[in-house]
Amino acid sequence: MGTDQHPSVEVEGAAGALRDLPADFGIVLVGDAPAIEAALAERPELPRDRIEVVHAPQTIQPGESVAAVRRKRDSSIVVGLELQKSGYADAFISAGSTGAVMAASLFVLGRLAGVDRPAVAAPLPTAAQPCLLIDAGANIDCKPSHLVQFARLGAIYVEDAWQQAQPRVGLLNIGEEPEKGDERTVEAYRLLRASDLNFVGNVEGRDIIRGACDVLVADGFVGNALLKFYESVTAFFHGLVSERLAGAVPAATVGEIFRGFDYTDYGGAPLLGVDGISIICHGGSPPRAIRNAIRVARLAVITRMLKHLERAIAESAGTANV
Repeated sequence: MGTDQHPSVEVEGAAGALRDLPADFGIVLVGDAPAIEAALAERPELPRDRIEVVHAPQTIQPGESVAAVRRKRDSSIVVGLELQKSGYADAFISAGSTGAVMAASLFVLGRLAGVDRPAVAAPLPTAAQPCLLIDAGANIDCKPSHLVQFARLGAIYVEDAWQQAQPRVGLLNIGEEPEKGDERTVEAYRLLRASDLNFVGNVEGRDIIRGACDVLVADGFVGNALLKFYESVTAFFHGLVSERLAGAVPAATVGEIFRGFDYTDYGGAPLLGVDGISIICHGGSPPRAIRNAIRVARLAVITRMLKHLERAIAESAGTANV
């Protein structure tokens, strides 16, 4: 019930995922059951034996405070997360209120052992392969140790969900030199360099777009500002190119040029560090984004990413205590 065109977008995205994924995969649609059933009725070709509808009469609106998570226990966000907590479902995806999804994930799923602050990880398109920005808005006033933990969470996600070995970790900074930045960033650089991560050093803003790293570590305040600028500038240039080349180049060609910069390719932003798989999609997501979020969530499940995260966090804590 989260997208701007709910639940038709969610149903269409689920339909795409069911076409793409193996027959042993199923989807639970959580929300206003009559509305969901009406959307499903328009798609009679869907395999209903792989789709279940769970009624959740309440919704948490974007303008509501995170207190609504405790007040609205029958909301689609809380009910969906409870299904995962109970083991009935393996992952949770929502295009609803970002703040509500983050708060409910912490409230229902809890944190992974050893994780101080769960973080939002957002894929950023680059000239090479995508880069995972972490944290993209969950935490501000982070300690250097938090940034190192974000790096570890992000590296494991890229390794498991994107199937990329030894992801390169970069620290967002105002210069490449180790002594650049404030005290927190300088100390984070030192800790990252001493870690077992594939740390490639400081990454300046101008180097992100060329694919300087696979995981970009930042404080949530800076990360969120970068993410929103990234989203807006891509749309701006797409519109500018379309306008300037109108009539001269087919619209499909312009679309192909910007295809690699389309956030719908990556689906959503995982909340890493909670004891479960929780993926946050944009409220304006089209069906393609929902379909890809489902695909990524399934991959995180079958690669046992949570176990990988638990093991890595425990090992890093043990090393730090030696």
